[in-house]
Amino acid sequence: MHCPFCRHPDSRVIDSRTSDDGLSIRRRRQCPQCGGRFSTIETASLNVIKRSGVIEPFSREKVMSGVRKACQGRPVTDGDLAVLAQKVEETVRQTGASQVDTNEIGLAILGPLRELDEVAYLRFASVYQAFESLEDFEAAIALLRADHAYAGTAGDDDADG
Repeated sequence: MHCPFCRHPDSRVIDSRTSDDGLSIRRRRQCPQCGGRFSTIETASLNVIKRSGVIEPFSREKVMSGVRKACQGRPVTDGDLAVLAQKVEETVRQTGASQVDTNEIGLAILGPLRELDEVAYLRFASVYQAFESLEDFEAAIALLRADHAYAGTAGDDDADG
């Protein structure tokens, strides 16, 4: 790490702290040459391997723009999309891998999107999972209905007393 004051090629770490979100580390450094102090923020890189084989940095903005298309006309705000993108990034980072396939990102999107808006979920899933017929949509809707029925009966045992 070059000193921003004198460009000396080395520095000494004085203090390290994890950021509030746990995704980065703030380091306080001192230059042994000029004594200047400065801070750095370090984050682990996360790269995406696209279907074409191209590797690019993970982007929450790309997650949001991809999901935004599925959410057109739905009661979903940009804030909702930002939270969804953050959840997706956290899920992908928890794998511990520094490179992930676009397919893994798509899978990580499905759960939070389903919780956010089921219609947007069906739209996204239909493209992502390449639905080819009405039967594919019917099967996805049947799963949603089954989950609603299960959620409706869960917890009813406590009503007895």
